[in-house]
Amino acid sequence: MKELNDVIGRVRGWRRGWTERTKLQRIDLYTRLTLCALPWVFLVTWGLLPLGKAFGQGPLPASLAAAFLAVNAAQCVLSNRNVDPAFAHYRGVEPFPLRRLRLPAVLLAVLTGLLVALAAVGGVEDAGLSLLVLDLPLAFVTPYVLLVPVRTYLLRCAACAVAVVALLAAVGVPGRTLFGSAVSLLVGTVLVLISTRPSAWSLSVMWQAEEARDMQARLAVAEERLRFGRDMHDVLGRNLAVIALKSELAVELAQRGNATAVDQMVEVQRIARASQQEVRDVVRGYREADLPTELLGAKGVLEAAGITCTVEGADGPAGIGAPPAVQAALGWVVREAATNVLRHGDPRVCVIRLRTAAGSVVLEVENDGVAENGGAGAAPAGEGGSGLAGLRERLAALGGSLEAGAAGDGLFRVTATVPVTAPRNLSRSTSPEER
Repeated sequence: MKELNDVIGRVRGWRRGWTERTKLQRIDLYTRLTLCALPWVFLVTWGLLPLGKAFGQGPLPASLAAAFLAVNAAQCVLSNRNVDPAFAHYRGVEPFPLRRLRLPAVLLAVLTGLLVALAAVGGVEDAGLSLLVLDLPLAFVTPYVLLVPVRTYLLRCAACAVAVVALLAAVGVPGRTLFGSAVSLLVGTVLVLISTRPSAWSLSVMWQAEEARDMQARLAVAEERLRFGRDMHDVLGRNLAVIALKSELAVELAQRGNATAVDQMVEVQRIARASQQEVRDVVRGYREADLPTELLGAKGVLEAAGITCTVEGADGPAGIGAPPAVQAALGWVVREAATNVLRHGDPRVCVIRLRTAAGSVVLEVENDGVAENGGAGAAPAGEGGSGLAGLRERLAALGGSLEAGAAGDGLFRVTATVPVTAPRNLSRSTSPEER
């Protein structure tokens, strides 16, 4: 049932993430399509209606009006092509190639010249001229507003407006119409600013949040890999050491013709099968180290290897009275320490002590036979000490600590300290989903 619930939770999480990403993609598409459609809407309304008079006033005004529409349509096409790169530039994904602005800038200058020419030949009425001026920069500034800071955008638009008004004044446009044209340019540039920049900012924030979720998922996968590697080391380390030890013993007994070699191999078979089950438990993410079981297991394994092992305080408040989270963490310490005692050095005596001190449970694993490389219980140089490092991570999650080193008189000691007030939601240190 628990496995089924976990699978259902993962499926729901995947579906929720997929749905949120799909919604974000739809919002992104809608925003881009809106910005692409905006210049065309102004082209067929404010850019087309004022030119109706020009088509009935002779070949020159009609030709200028047709050219204005054609150049304006080409500008809209270029604007649509530049929207996506402008968004990418605004989000910092990819820089916008400035060469893409050369042709739109030339077309803007041509449009300005055609507009001034229409005003000079009287091909457009005064009210219509203000609408054409409003439509004049829209296609160009729609992507451009995403490429420069707001201050730079406003200053350059103001300079462009002054130039357009000056050219219109030079061909005799009345002052009232000039004022309306200046207001139209101001309205157009501000309209693009308040419609494009907030939309781009909102999309940028949403995509950043989506990227953060993706990063969180990748970090969770990396953490799960570390947990799995650590647990596999903890689970298999001691059992493989025991299997190797008993196999060597069985070989020696077999060479001597001793029938107990069969018993040793039966024990090897049992440990191997138990290891298989423990590996399955680790893979499923449900395994917990049980302190009483680990203490009994460590004592039995060490004594089987010819090491005298004594366990002190297992039946006291530091043992059975400790919270489950503390017992689970200390169980892993016992397992790792017993594994290292078997693998490193040549100890004869090992003492495991449990006691309470200052609101914490203290576990000490002490053995003699310190070797030149650091002693029994210490990983030799070159192994990297991944077992003790993993234990420190487990204990740190509970506010505890781990110390390992020579204790004098040929002794090596591993000391683990865990507060008894460890958070219960961390009781399963092997499961990152519950952290």
